[in-house]
Amino acid sequence: MSGSAPTTLLAAAAALRGGETTAAALDAGLRDAADARAGDLNCFTWRAAAADPFPGCEGGPPAGASPLWGLGGAVKANICVRGRVADCGSRLLAGWRPPYQATVVGRLREAGAHLVGATVMDEFGMGSSTEHAATGPARNPHDPTRVPGGSSGGAAAAVAAGLAWFALGSDTGGSVRQPAHCCGVAGLRPTYGRISRHGLVAFASSLDQIGPLARTVADCAAVYEAVAGHDAADATSLRAPLGAPLDAAGRSAAGLTVGVPRGGPTPADADTVSDFEASMEALRAAGVTVTDIDLPDPDIMLAAYTVIAAAEVSANLARFDGAVYGARAVGDTYADMVARTRAEGFGREVKRRILLGTYVLSAGYRDAYYERAQRARRRVAAAYAAALSACDAIATPTAPAAAFPLGDKLDDPLRMYRSDVHTVGPSLSGLPALTVPTGRDRDGLPLSLQLTGPALGEETLFTLGAAVEAARGEGGGGGP
Repeated sequence: MSGSAPTTLLAAAAALRGGETTAAALDAGLRDAADARAGDLNCFTWRAAAADPFPGCEGGPPAGASPLWGLGGAVKANICVRGRVADCGSRLLAGWRPPYQATVVGRLREAGAHLVGATVMDEFGMGSSTEHAATGPARNPHDPTRVPGGSSGGAAAAVAAGLAWFALGSDTGGSVRQPAHCCGVAGLRPTYGRISRHGLVAFASSLDQIGPLARTVADCAAVYEAVAGHDAADATSLRAPLGAPLDAAGRSAAGLTVGVPRGGPTPADADTVSDFEASMEALRAAGVTVTDIDLPDPDIMLAAYTVIAAAEVSANLARFDGAVYGARAVGDTYADMVARTRAEGFGREVKRRILLGTYVLSAGYRDAYYERAQRARRRVAAAYAAALSACDAIATPTAPAAAFPLGDKLDDPLRMYRSDVHTVGPSLSGLPALTVPTGRDRDGLPLSLQLTGPALGEETLFTLGAAVEAARGEGGGGGP
């Protein structure tokens, strides 16, 4: 979008309400932007055709309509849309079309939004760069030689480049927050159970959550407000009042307290440390108290997450055997067919994690690895609870550095996994965490702040996030 056209979801909603534009005109703007950039960025697995119907073609939004009314968003390719390809970034599911839709897709449509497409992702959500996508890597709109983060990299890139007003991604260990960081947009991992997972293809079921990405914190709050809430189709869905998330983004942060892990933002490069300190100064200027807290060593949290997630992967992906879902290889026996299907269908990173998960669950090793990781998880959750008893939210960097070059970590899994070193703690604890665009590094690439709150503390995160965003000058998404 260019010129005087709105660049944020809420600005577009205001223009629709004021009769300054139409949903059809806004959709045409998204389509033109996607025609110009989607090929170079490799954001989409599919895009809606121009003839696809959507609400809001004529007239303005009705009274009381959601801010999403008439606006186009994207969903990650592991979120089911009835009759449309949900390949999960894998050769094994190439061309697979689910016969039902995810609850969040239904809620977007109830809000009057429409889908512009599904976005490229690391295979089954396993990656921090979107380089593990079967269709090739998505690219960062700020610098196409850099990764957009992962695994929701295509979603973050599409929002940052103005190809969608918002997107829904999934976050297991950081897969909404880290791409939001790399692409300079806001991204929320909600409290576990706050947004329905019905229709999300599972990676690690005790960790997976659907979360919104948008160009500003307030835009993110508007999307969250539209899709959150109890769903009887999801056994892990919470019954709790939603509150007023969008209103929360407009409240003063004065009087709130933010905790910073003792010793500062580590691990982090010099630009990230400087940016983090500037964000803390911005919060202090807004009347927020910044205090020291204690959290476990980030590397311990990362190790526990890696073991638990791999164990759940090995169980969840057992269903992909060629008998029911996706591609099927030819074999002389059932066992041969399964082995060939999985060997040909799964990529290298997925195989690595299945093998790791099978190992840590195997007889003789389960106690040493999986059970030990679960004990560490309980201690991590207890440490976050103790820290949050002394503050309203915890502040850390989202990632140790800005987006790295394509190919830089592809052959070194341990370096790749460390991209999530700051994001796995909230995931293990089931807590909400928000990525807020803040500054830029010396190469002009986006940097960000991660705010973690107590369970069901999303409103506080939106309040604090909007305060940081306003002070740091990246409101509007920090787009290229």
